[in-house]
Amino acid sequence: MAKVKILIVEDEVLVAKDIQGDLENLGYKITAIVNSGEKAIREVEENRPDLIMMDIMLRGSMTGIDVAKEIKERFSIPIIFLTAYADENTLNKAKITEPYGYIIKPIKDRELQTTIEMALYKYDKDQEVKKERDLYYALIENKQSKDSIFVRADYRLNKINFDDIYYVEALKDYVVINTADNSYTTHTTMKEMVRILPVKDFVRIHRSFIVNLDKIFSIKYPDLVIEGKMKVLPIGGLYRKELYSRLNLI
Repeated sequence: MAKVKILIVEDEVLVAKDIQGDLENLGYKITAIVNSGEKAIREVEENRPDLIMMDIMLRGSMTGIDVAKEIKERFSIPIIFLTAYADENTLNKAKITEPYGYIIKPIKDRELQTTIEMALYKYDKDQEVKKERDLYYALIENKQSKDSIFVRADYRLNKINFDDIYYVEALKDYVVINTADNSYTTHTTMKEMVRILPVKDFVRIHRSFIVNLDKIFSIKYPDLVIEGKMKVLPIGGLYRKELYSRLNLI
């Protein structure tokens, strides 16, 4: 069985060497010891370790938390944070990166091995769940009918008929899909919504709004009103011509 490869990110040389010795005695392989966030990212790019042991309080332009955020966004590698001390604010920031464990310095051999093995086990299980979830979503999306979509919101898949959608609103990294009775907030983009929604039924009227043509009650530029909800939405200058071309005018 191949040895687990571990990257050590620690800016105190003696501490790093002690950790290396402990890990090698436990049967793990050390891919490298680096003392900065920038070096850690380069090492991950080149050698892809199985696990990273990261000091939270690194010196330099990147803290251990900064490094963990970038690694989480770009790679799929479990991280265990090392810390001698940390205030509550730092720990709360560290939690956002979803580390697979914390070890308090000075490090004990038994705690070291237990934390690593638990982290690797949890990571493997998380990957299995992710694969199953992605497969499930793919099956749902491939089988969905042409008159509806399934929206991931509130930790479940919600079926929404296109006819029931009044308008879609952009909200930072999310969009809000508004129907007569509900609003569904999901993590996607307006560009993706334009791709998904039927072109014949929907039109973008503003960088932040897409409307169902059948739900427009009245228009008085630079606004329009959505029927039922009587919601007033702005019409962007760049989208005015496209909107008017889609209306049956007399």
